[in-house]
Amino acid sequence: MNDRPDPRTARTDRALADAVLRLAAEGPVSRISVAELTEAAGVTRPTFYHRYRSPLELLLTVLDADLAEVYRREEHWRATEDLAWDEALRRATGELVDHVARFADVYRQTLEDPADRGVYEALVRHFSDYSLAFMARSTNPDVPAAHRELMAQFVAHGFAGAIKAWLADGGLSRDDLVDAVVACAPAWWR
Repeated sequence: MNDRPDPRTARTDRALADAVLRLAAEGPVSRISVAELTEAAGVTRPTFYHRYRSPLELLLTVLDADLAEVYRREEHWRATEDLAWDEALRRATGELVDHVARFADVYRQTLEDPADRGVYEALVRHFSDYSLAFMARSTNPDVPAAHRELMAQFVAHGFAGAIKAWLADGGLSRDDLVDAVVACAPAWWR
């Protein structure tokens, strides 16, 4: 059996990803029709529906894949580099901010249309999952014994809220956001 990916499938996936990112940067994803998306990608509607249920699902898949790559890179440097906790926090935060910056136009669109709340909720879910994983692997004895899911939600909504404010402002730099998030990180986040 051949385990190599089909290059045609990879081209189709890339075309769909590029098209949804371009269209979602120009307007709310909730207003992107499948016909518009498939035309922009140069694929058929059946091809799209074979993979996804909606443009939002496709967009979330693309954003999730980028965040997964951010987390893979972080796991690698955490395993191979000996960083002080504050330097590791700044770097990890910076990598997440870089993800948002790469897709800033897409995320900005989601702030203006309540129908696109799914994108913001996915970002919160990522930060919550990351927080839970961080607490699970933490060896810091100062991590509180409080309900971890609630703690993760608090951290996730705080970070997502800071991102939302940063995107809405337009005059703040990447470092402004990183500095603010690092300054607000709980003391036990080591």
